[in-house]
Amino acid sequence: MDERKKALPVGIEFFRDFKLKDYYYVDKTAFIAEFLRTKGAVNLFTRPRRFGKSLNMDMFRSFFEIGADASLFDGLDICRETELCERHMGKYPVISLSLKDVEGGDFETAYDSLGMLVSETATRFAFLRESEKLQEEDKMKLSRLIAGDFEKPAFLHGSLKLLSRLLCDHYGRRVVILIDEYDVPLDKAYKDGYYTQMVKLMRLILSQALKTNENLDFAVLTGCLRIARESIFTGLNNFNVFSVSDSDCAEYFGFTDSEVKEMLQYYGVEERFPDMKDWYDGYHFGNANVYCPWDVIVQCRKLRKSKDAPMESHWENSSSNSIIRDILENATEVTKMEIEALISGETVEKEIIPELTYTDLDNKNVTIRQTYLWSVLYATGYLTDAGKPEGGRHRLMIPNKEIHRIYENKIRTWFEDQVTGDTKRWECFCKAVKTGDVETVQELFGAFLSESISIRDTAVRKEKKENFFHGIFLGLLQAEGSWVVKSNAESGTGYSDILLMVPQEKTGCIIEVKYAENGAFDAALREAMEQIETHEYTELLRREGMETIHKYGLACYRKTCRLAYEKE
Repeated sequence: MDERKKALPVGIEFFRDFKLKDYYYVDKTAFIAEFLRTKGAVNLFTRPRRFGKSLNMDMFRSFFEIGADASLFDGLDICRETELCERHMGKYPVISLSLKDVEGGDFETAYDSLGMLVSETATRFAFLRESEKLQEEDKMKLSRLIAGDFEKPAFLHGSLKLLSRLLCDHYGRRVVILIDEYDVPLDKAYKDGYYTQMVKLMRLILSQALKTNENLDFAVLTGCLRIARESIFTGLNNFNVFSVSDSDCAEYFGFTDSEVKEMLQYYGVEERFPDMKDWYDGYHFGNANVYCPWDVIVQCRKLRKSKDAPMESHWENSSSNSIIRDILENATEVTKMEIEALISGETVEKEIIPELTYTDLDNKNVTIRQTYLWSVLYATGYLTDAGKPEGGRHRLMIPNKEIHRIYENKIRTWFEDQVTGDTKRWECFCKAVKTGDVETVQELFGAFLSESISIRDTAVRKEKKENFFHGIFLGLLQAEGSWVVKSNAESGTGYSDILLMVPQEKTGCIIEVKYAENGAFDAALREAMEQIETHEYTELLRREGMETIHKYGLACYRKTCRLAYEKE
């Protein structure tokens, strides 16, 4: 690894660090110019997590705030906009806060968390207590803000509006308010059961700060979801929304093809561009095609250490991905078919609801609830547009390999829970595998598949289909707990799909999984059994002292299966 190269900015959210600590920076400063030409009084940018929202907000603060360090922008795109920089750089008092850590197991704890954040924000402006332009009464109110004295809720409700008035009085210039991750407190409140209280609190704070605030020049908010106006944005007029469907400013959240190529070339790993594209590209925001920047940065760091490093899921590990679980648990037969189409590389056409409330996800009408779930999947990056929306309807697709893998993993987990929840059938299945009761194995596994989600016989590569069914069968055996179950274990002269040992009974199994293209089960089963023999997969079982060995060839096609069997 060339130590002379700039460090990759993994997890860096402060714009100044790129210059001061010499991190690699993908220049997004042209965003400032485009924003100023398209902005309204209040502007909301909705994007999935890990797409650079927080960094862009700190870039805005670094540019607009009075006392801005102009050298941070030297050589960057925004410097070409000379007149714009003269008019706006360093010209505004800026109130900037991120709500990403506002949470609590109950409303009182979350209230205190938000109050502490407001207190910390006010502390940045403690110098106003020495201002000759403020009244003593206002200085006392500022001291209360700094002290976090929010015993009376009305004081917290008006806190941002008060702070903006004090700044405007001091500087003689209206303020900019930046609120990052505005919807996180609502998401956490929904999960912990105090959503109604948090909605009311957020509505009262934001309505005063954004709606009836004569000291506001403009505001910018970011989040994953566009929460319905009647929920927290009631009465806002000049309200600009830049969602994943809009073309304005679209390329400034995420990396473009050219930006990824340039980064890989800088670090000398440009030959891995096709892999990067397969795994992390595929998001369509407006007219822009972009990669998830978090994935690209983290994976590029791995490639710096080893050019042959495998592609990995990074975005997947930064969230619970519970929304996919929700849609699976509420899936109708039609929904299951649509998910099958998606994981098979096809598209589904859906109406997307642009404004949501979290309570919509609890709607008792299954059809309505599913519509909201599809809308959330789209807004949060689990699905993307496959073409231009028409009449409010979107053709949706899974964007890339990483997200495809999330679906498959969640489907497998959901499937295992469904099957193992029926204890009697699952135990019967495990016993049949262990004893070589091939008819029962085939009957039960076929029944499990018919109730689940499969992969269609489409353009998806054969090995991907095999991996899907391999994972499902493997998960059912691993759930038993007391058995030794290995996947792709080295045995003989190759790697067996599934190797199972029951040491206390000196019994072992080899399961080789094949996908029966176009329903050609006989050919697939012959291939599976021949592979077991040719590569001597049972050798490891014998070395481990297994006296009874069962050899299975498993062929799957959509929601049906066939098995071949031999006992050794």
